[in-house]
Amino acid sequence: MRAIQFRTYGDPSVLECVQVPMPGADGGDAVVQVKSASVNPSDVKNVAGHFGRGALPRIPGRDFSGVVVAGPAEWVGREVWGTGGDLGITRDGTHAEFIRIASEALVPKPQALTHEQAAAVGVNFVAAWLGTIEYAQLARGERIAVIGISGGVGGAVAQIAAWRGCAVIGIDRMPPPPGSPAARVLEAYVPIEQASARLSAPAGGADVVFDAVGGIVFETALGLAKRRGRVVEISATGRRRVEFDLIDFYHNETQLLGVDTVKLDVTATAALMAKFGEGFASGAFHAPVIAARYPLERAREAYQAVAEGTAGRIVITIP
Repeated sequence: MRAIQFRTYGDPSVLECVQVPMPGADGGDAVVQVKSASVNPSDVKNVAGHFGRGALPRIPGRDFSGVVVAGPAEWVGREVWGTGGDLGITRDGTHAEFIRIASEALVPKPQALTHEQAAAVGVNFVAAWLGTIEYAQLARGERIAVIGISGGVGGAVAQIAAWRGCAVIGIDRMPPPPGSPAARVLEAYVPIEQASARLSAPAGGADVVFDAVGGIVFETALGLAKRRGRVVEISATGRRRVEFDLIDFYHNETQLLGVDTVKLDVTATAALMAKFGEGFASGAFHAPVIAARYPLERAREAYQAVAEGTAGRIVITIP
């Protein structure tokens, strides 16, 4: 089968389209024919050696949508979707024509989504669901400030929060595109440089602050939390180590929560995919905007587009 592979860490130029043996459905596993797979910023970081785990060469890719071609009889021929923190990092990933996963990791793809749309959901919605629902325990009627609202995770957080019955304040350098799923549910948009002045507690504040940027805006995120508010961090853009006023932090009784989707393998993630998959099936959630599509042999270009920060989701399509 054809697959994208890297033998050394580096920029997207290290990626090669190669022929590798097709996986088999041994020991209760299933083989999925990948119809589409998205390229996430974490995929670019993985190729660059950010995670530094697992043996090389490696097939990258975390998100996928496809059709089961081998495995349990009741699954063969069914459309499925998935993602996993192990895929592409400690085991071969989804940027290939076929992938083998445990049968327990199989989750039906929502019929409302195309394969391209389904492939663009996984990592973003898993991070958003973990941070808002599982960890911050966002409750109906609360207010959430989303830093990085125009990104994939931020847009997913906005949809989940609106579905939860919460007011959503979007914060970023630029607002989400008009008509995008995130733009439809915003109570307000605030440019990042104005966030501290317009939203910080006690003038306003948020019950939950979901910071999808981190690093350079970490102190801003902390300052937006109401008393006993929760701040969710998933990234460290531009600065790994941060400083903040510890006295202000404990006087405000702020809760600081970290989210790492890489800790969940494809089987553990399947339960989350099933949960928010119901939202896509019912129409409560809408597919992210697909910015560009690339065939497998042009994966380098797809990775480069993500590395440069292209707005919208980038997917690899496999006939």
